[in-house]
Amino acid sequence: MQSKDSEGRQGPCTCTKDGFAVLPPELRPQPRKKSSLRKVKCPGCGLVYWTNRDGDLCMDCGKEKDEQAP
Repeated sequence: MQSKDSEGRQGPCTCTKDGFAVLPPELRPQPRKKSSLRKVKCPGCGLVYWTNRDGDLCMDCGKEKDEQAP
């Protein structure tokens, strides 16, 4: 037998989950990008680091590559 308190109740309020759920996707606030940095793994040595450069080589491997070039 159910108590009177639980009868007719639905799940938790959606306003605490997503206050913008009723808006269409194009009107919802977009998440801000924190920075231009991205996390990459150097293919040369496996070092995982953050960079904003186009290449994925770390500074050490990039220097070695430049020194080896004729």
